[in-house]
Amino acid sequence: MQHGESLRWLPYTPAPANSETPALGLSTAPREARYTGPVRALLVTAVCTALATAPAAAEPIRMRYPEGPTHGFVVLSDQAGAALAHGELVQWLEREVVASRLNIRFDDGSIYDETVRFSQQPVFRVLNYQLSQRGPAFDETAEIEFDRSGRYRAHLRAAPDEEEERAEGTFDVPEDVSNGMTSILLKNLEQGASATAHIVAFQPKPLVLKVHLRPDGTDQYWVGTTANTAARFRIKAEVGGVKGVLATLTGKQPDPFYMWIADGPAPSLVRFEGALFMGGPTWHIVPTGPQWKR
Repeated sequence: MQHGESLRWLPYTPAPANSETPALGLSTAPREARYTGPVRALLVTAVCTALATAPAAAEPIRMRYPEGPTHGFVVLSDQAGAALAHGELVQWLEREVVASRLNIRFDDGSIYDETVRFSQQPVFRVLNYQLSQRGPAFDETAEIEFDRSGRYRAHLRAAPDEEEERAEGTFDVPEDVSNGMTSILLKNLEQGASATAHIVAFQPKPLVLKVHLRPDGTDQYWVGTTANTAARFRIKAEVGGVKGVLATLTGKQPDPFYMWIADGPAPSLVRFEGALFMGGPTWHIVPTGPQWKR
Protein backbone atom coordinates (compact mmCIF):
# COMPACT_ATOMS: atom_id res chain seq x y z
CA MET A 1 0.00 0.00 0.00
CA GLN A 2 1.21 3.52 -0.68
CA HIS A 3 2.10 6.01 2.03
CA GLY A 4 -0.89 8.15 2.99
CA GLU A 5 1.22 11.24 3.73
CA SER A 6 2.00 11.47 0.00
CA LEU A 7 -1.56 11.05 -1.25
CA ARG A 8 -3.48 14.22 -2.11
CA TRP A 9 -7.01 14.30 -3.51
CA LEU A 10 -9.26 16.75 -5.29
CA PRO A 11 -12.33 17.44 -3.10
CA TYR A 12 -15.19 15.04 -3.69
CA THR A 13 -18.72 15.57 -2.40
CA PRO A 14 -21.18 12.67 -2.78
CA ALA A 15 -24.93 13.11 -2.90
CA PRO A 16 -26.51 14.04 0.47
CA ALA A 17 -27.00 10.98 2.68
CA ASN A 18 -29.34 10.04 5.47
CA SER A 19 -28.09 9.01 8.89
CA GLU A 20 -28.10 5.26 8.15
CA THR A 21 -24.86 4.25 6.46
CA PRO A 22 -23.62 0.67 5.95
CA ALA A 23 -20.40 -0.48 7.42
CA LEU A 24 -17.46 -2.41 6.01
CA GLY A 25 -18.54 -5.46 7.93
CA LEU A 26 -22.08 -4.26 8.54
CA SER A 27 -22.60 -5.48 12.08
CA THR A 28 -26.09 -4.14 12.64
CA ALA A 29 -29.21 -3.36 10.62
CA PRO A 30 -32.29 -1.13 10.90
CA ARG A 31 -34.46 -2.09 13.85
CA GLU A 32 -38.08 -3.06 13.44
CA ALA A 33 -40.80 -0.48 14.09
CA ARG A 34 -44.59 -0.34 14.54
CA TYR A 35 -46.84 1.04 11.81
CA THR A 36 -50.41 2.32 11.91
CA GLY A 37 -52.96 4.09 9.73
CA PRO A 38 -52.29 4.61 5.99
CA VAL A 39 -48.78 3.18 6.27
CA ARG A 40 -50.18 -0.19 7.37
CA ALA A 41 -52.59 -0.24 4.43
CA LEU A 42 -49.77 0.52 2.03
CA LEU A 43 -47.70 -2.29 3.52
CA VAL A 44 -50.27 -4.94 2.57
CA THR A 45 -49.68 -4.34 -1.14
CA ALA A 46 -45.98 -3.62 -0.84
CA VAL A 47 -45.23 -6.73 1.21
CA CYS A 48 -47.02 -8.98 -1.28
CA THR A 49 -44.95 -7.45 -4.09
CA ALA A 50 -41.73 -7.97 -2.13
CA LEU A 51 -42.51 -11.61 -1.50
CA ALA A 52 -43.17 -12.21 -5.18
CA THR A 53 -39.97 -10.48 -6.35
CA ALA A 54 -37.38 -11.60 -3.78
CA PRO A 55 -33.94 -11.42 -5.46
CA ALA A 56 -31.90 -14.55 -6.10
CA ALA A 57 -28.23 -14.81 -5.19
CA ALA A 58 -25.78 -13.57 -7.82
CA GLU A 59 -22.78 -15.53 -9.06
CA PRO A 60 -19.61 -14.98 -6.99
CA ILE A 61 -17.05 -12.69 -8.65
CA ARG A 62 -14.25 -14.50 -10.46
CA MET A 63 -10.65 -13.97 -9.41
CA ARG A 64 -8.55 -11.90 -11.82
CA TYR A 65 -5.87 -10.70 -9.39
CA PRO A 66 -4.90 -13.32 -6.79
CA GLU A 67 -4.56 -12.19 -3.18
CA GLY A 68 -1.42 -13.04 -1.21
CA PRO A 69 0.62 -12.01 1.84
CA THR A 70 0.68 -8.26 2.49
CA HIS A 71 1.06 -5.83 5.36
CA GLY A 72 -0.36 -2.32 5.04
CA PHE A 73 -1.07 0.64 7.30
CA VAL A 74 -4.08 2.98 7.31
CA VAL A 75 -5.17 6.21 8.96
CA LEU A 76 -8.82 7.02 9.72
CA SER A 77 -9.93 10.65 9.85
CA ASP A 78 -13.15 12.62 10.22
CA GLN A 79 -14.62 14.84 7.50
CA ALA A 80 -12.52 17.78 8.70
CA GLY A 81 -9.34 15.76 8.15
CA ALA A 82 -8.48 15.20 11.82
CA ALA A 83 -6.89 11.79 12.42
CA LEU A 84 -8.96 9.68 14.84
CA ALA A 85 -7.39 6.24 14.49
CA HIS A 86 -4.60 4.22 12.90
CA GLY A 87 -4.66 0.62 11.85
CA GLU A 88 -3.02 -2.28 10.07
CA LEU A 89 -4.17 -4.60 7.32
CA VAL A 90 -2.36 -7.93 7.56
CA GLN A 91 -3.02 -10.70 5.06
CA TRP A 92 -1.52 -14.18 5.00
CA LEU A 93 -2.01 -17.64 3.48
CA GLU A 94 -3.27 -20.73 5.29
CA ARG A 95 -2.56 -23.27 2.56
CA GLU A 96 -5.21 -22.48 -0.07
CA VAL A 97 -7.15 -20.12 2.20
CA VAL A 98 -6.45 -16.39 2.40
CA ALA A 99 -6.83 -14.74 5.82
CA SER A 100 -7.17 -10.95 5.97
CA ARG A 101 -7.35 -8.90 9.18
CA LEU A 102 -8.10 -5.18 9.48
CA ASN A 103 -7.40 -3.87 12.98
CA ILE A 104 -8.08 -0.18 13.66
CA ARG A 105 -7.19 1.39 17.02
CA PHE A 106 -8.78 4.72 17.90
CA ASP A 107 -7.14 7.41 20.00
CA ASP A 108 -10.05 7.13 22.48
CA GLY A 109 -9.34 3.42 23.01
CA SER A 110 -12.02 2.09 20.67
CA ILE A 111 -11.24 -0.99 18.56
CA TYR A 112 -12.51 -2.17 15.17
CA ASP A 113 -11.17 -5.66 14.47
CA GLU A 114 -12.37 -7.53 11.37
CA THR A 115 -11.01 -10.84 10.06
CA VAL A 116 -12.21 -12.69 6.97
CA ARG A 117 -10.98 -16.01 5.59
CA PHE A 118 -11.81 -16.77 1.97
CA SER A 119 -11.01 -18.93 -1.02
CA GLN A 120 -10.30 -17.44 -4.44
CA GLN A 121 -10.11 -20.26 -6.99
CA PRO A 122 -11.87 -19.78 -9.34
CA VAL A 123 -14.18 -17.33 -7.54
CA PHE A 124 -14.08 -15.46 -4.22
CA ARG A 125 -16.00 -17.14 -1.39
CA VAL A 126 -16.11 -16.17 2.29
CA LEU A 127 -15.29 -19.16 4.51
CA ASN A 128 -15.29 -17.48 7.92
CA TYR A 129 -15.96 -13.94 9.15
CA GLN A 130 -15.32 -12.35 12.54
CA LEU A 131 -15.99 -8.80 13.73
CA SER A 132 -15.30 -7.17 17.08
CA GLN A 133 -16.10 -3.52 17.68
CA ARG A 134 -16.13 -1.75 21.03
CA GLY A 135 -15.46 1.59 22.64
CA PRO A 136 -16.93 5.12 22.68
CA ALA A 137 -16.44 5.62 18.92
CA PHE A 138 -19.27 3.13 18.27
CA ASP A 139 -22.98 3.22 19.06
CA GLU A 140 -22.87 -0.36 20.28
CA THR A 141 -20.50 -3.16 21.17
CA ALA A 142 -20.55 -6.09 18.76
CA GLU A 143 -18.97 -9.55 18.69
CA ILE A 144 -19.98 -11.43 15.52
CA GLU A 145 -18.87 -14.60 13.78
CA PHE A 146 -20.26 -16.80 11.01
CA ASP A 147 -18.89 -19.40 8.62
CA ARG A 148 -19.66 -20.96 5.27
CA SER A 149 -21.86 -23.65 6.80
CA GLY A 150 -24.24 -20.97 8.11
CA ARG A 151 -23.33 -21.29 11.78
CA TYR A 152 -23.31 -17.91 13.48
CA ARG A 153 -22.91 -16.20 16.84
CA ALA A 154 -23.78 -12.56 17.52
CA HIS A 155 -23.55 -10.57 20.75
CA LEU A 156 -24.70 -6.93 20.66
CA ARG A 157 -24.92 -4.35 23.44
CA ALA A 158 -26.41 -0.94 22.64
CA ALA A 159 -25.00 0.72 25.78
CA PRO A 160 -22.84 -0.32 28.75
CA ASP A 161 -25.85 -0.28 31.09
CA GLU A 162 -28.15 -2.20 28.75
CA GLU A 163 -28.64 -5.95 28.54
CA GLU A 164 -26.64 -7.77 25.89
CA GLU A 165 -28.63 -9.19 22.98
CA ARG A 166 -27.49 -12.64 21.88
CA ALA A 167 -28.33 -14.98 19.03
CA GLU A 168 -26.74 -18.08 17.59
CA GLY A 169 -27.77 -20.85 15.24
CA THR A 170 -27.67 -21.42 11.50
CA PHE A 171 -28.90 -19.60 8.39
CA ASP A 172 -28.66 -19.94 4.61
CA VAL A 173 -25.47 -18.24 3.43
CA PRO A 174 -25.63 -16.85 -0.14
CA GLU A 175 -22.94 -18.08 -2.51
CA ASP A 176 -21.84 -14.48 -3.12
CA VAL A 177 -21.71 -13.28 0.50
CA SER A 178 -18.91 -10.70 0.72
CA ASN A 179 -18.50 -9.45 4.30
CA GLY A 180 -15.04 -7.94 4.67
CA MET A 181 -14.24 -8.37 0.96
CA THR A 182 -15.78 -5.38 -0.81
CA SER A 183 -12.49 -3.81 -1.94
CA ILE A 184 -11.19 -7.20 -3.14
CA LEU A 185 -14.27 -7.69 -5.31
CA LEU A 186 -13.93 -4.18 -6.76
CA LYS A 187 -10.30 -4.82 -7.71
CA ASN A 188 -11.38 -7.87 -9.71
CA LEU A 189 -14.17 -6.28 -11.74
CA GLU A 190 -13.62 -5.65 -15.42
CA GLN A 191 -13.09 -1.97 -16.20
CA GLY A 192 -16.43 -0.15 -16.10
CA ALA A 193 -18.31 -3.25 -14.91
CA SER A 194 -20.95 -3.38 -12.16
CA ALA A 195 -21.82 -6.29 -9.91
CA THR A 196 -24.14 -7.39 -7.14
CA ALA A 197 -23.31 -9.39 -4.05
CA HIS A 198 -24.71 -9.95 -0.55
CA ILE A 199 -23.58 -9.13 2.96
CA VAL A 200 -24.95 -10.34 6.28
CA ALA A 201 -25.99 -7.90 9.00
CA PHE A 202 -26.97 -8.88 12.52
CA GLN A 203 -29.68 -7.48 14.83
CA PRO A 204 -28.65 -9.85 16.49
CA LYS A 205 -30.22 -12.48 14.20
CA PRO A 206 -28.77 -12.51 10.67
CA LEU A 207 -30.27 -10.36 7.94
CA VAL A 208 -29.06 -10.79 4.35
CA LEU A 209 -28.69 -7.57 2.36
CA LYS A 210 -28.16 -7.20 -1.36
CA VAL A 211 -25.21 -5.00 -2.31
CA HIS A 212 -24.84 -3.07 -5.56
CA LEU A 213 -21.27 -2.32 -6.69
CA ARG A 214 -21.34 0.45 -9.29
CA PRO A 215 -18.62 2.54 -10.98
CA ASP A 216 -19.17 6.22 -10.18
CA GLY A 217 -16.50 8.07 -12.16
CA THR A 218 -12.80 8.70 -11.65
CA ASP A 219 -10.72 11.06 -9.50
CA GLN A 220 -7.13 12.20 -9.53
CA TYR A 221 -4.73 11.79 -6.63
CA TRP A 222 -1.07 12.65 -6.28
CA VAL A 223 1.99 10.84 -4.95
CA GLY A 224 4.41 13.72 -4.50
CA THR A 225 4.21 15.60 -7.80
CA THR A 226 3.00 12.59 -9.84
CA ALA A 227 -0.70 12.49 -10.73
CA ASN A 228 -2.55 9.17 -10.83
CA THR A 229 -6.15 8.13 -11.45
CA ALA A 230 -8.46 6.06 -9.27
CA ALA A 231 -11.85 4.61 -10.17
CA ARG A 232 -14.57 5.68 -7.75
CA PHE A 233 -17.19 3.07 -6.80
CA ARG A 234 -20.54 3.58 -5.13
CA ILE A 235 -21.52 0.68 -2.87
CA LYS A 236 -25.19 0.52 -1.90
CA ALA A 237 -26.69 -2.11 0.38
CA GLU A 238 -30.43 -2.63 0.51
CA VAL A 239 -32.70 -4.53 2.84
CA GLY A 240 -34.90 -6.86 0.81
CA GLY A 241 -38.20 -8.61 1.29
CA VAL A 242 -40.73 -7.52 3.91
CA LYS A 243 -38.11 -5.78 6.05
CA GLY A 244 -36.93 -3.92 2.97
CA VAL A 245 -40.43 -2.58 2.38
CA LEU A 246 -40.57 -1.34 5.96
CA ALA A 247 -37.11 0.17 5.69
CA THR A 248 -37.99 1.96 2.44
CA LEU A 249 -41.26 3.37 3.74
CA THR A 250 -39.60 4.70 6.88
CA GLY A 251 -36.42 6.00 5.24
CA LYS A 252 -34.21 3.38 6.91
CA GLN A 253 -32.60 1.83 3.85
CA PRO A 254 -28.80 2.06 4.20
CA ASP A 255 -27.03 4.92 2.44
CA PRO A 256 -24.13 4.27 0.07
CA PHE A 257 -20.45 4.41 0.84
CA TYR A 258 -17.56 4.90 -1.57
CA MET A 259 -14.26 3.23 -2.39
CA TRP A 260 -11.49 4.31 -4.76
CA ILE A 261 -9.41 1.69 -6.61
CA ALA A 262 -6.09 2.79 -8.13
CA ASP A 263 -5.80 2.03 -11.84
CA GLY A 264 -2.97 0.00 -13.36
CA PRO A 265 -1.62 -3.55 -13.49
CA ALA A 266 -1.92 -3.94 -9.69
CA PRO A 267 -5.28 -2.46 -8.60
CA SER A 268 -5.38 -1.39 -4.95
CA LEU A 269 -7.72 0.37 -2.56
CA VAL A 270 -6.49 3.94 -1.98
CA ARG A 271 -9.49 5.54 -0.26
CA PHE A 272 -12.65 4.67 1.66
CA GLU A 273 -15.41 7.11 2.57
CA GLY A 274 -18.36 6.07 4.69
CA ALA A 275 -19.18 4.60 8.09
CA LEU A 276 -17.80 1.58 9.92
CA PHE A 277 -21.16 0.87 11.54
CA MET A 278 -24.83 1.44 10.78
CA GLY A 279 -25.85 5.03 11.50
CA GLY A 280 -22.28 6.09 12.23
CA PRO A 281 -20.45 9.22 11.09
CA THR A 282 -18.73 9.47 7.73
CA TRP A 283 -15.05 8.66 8.07
CA HIS A 284 -12.21 8.58 5.58
CA ILE A 285 -9.61 5.79 5.47
CA VAL A 286 -6.44 6.04 3.35
CA PRO A 287 -3.12 4.18 3.23
CA THR A 288 -0.29 5.55 5.36
CA GLY A 289 3.10 4.45 6.64
CA PRO A 290 4.57 3.64 10.05
CA GLN A 291 5.95 6.46 12.22
CA TRP A 292 9.62 6.32 13.19
CA LYS A 293 9.57 9.13 15.74
CA ARG A 294 6.87 10.38 18.11
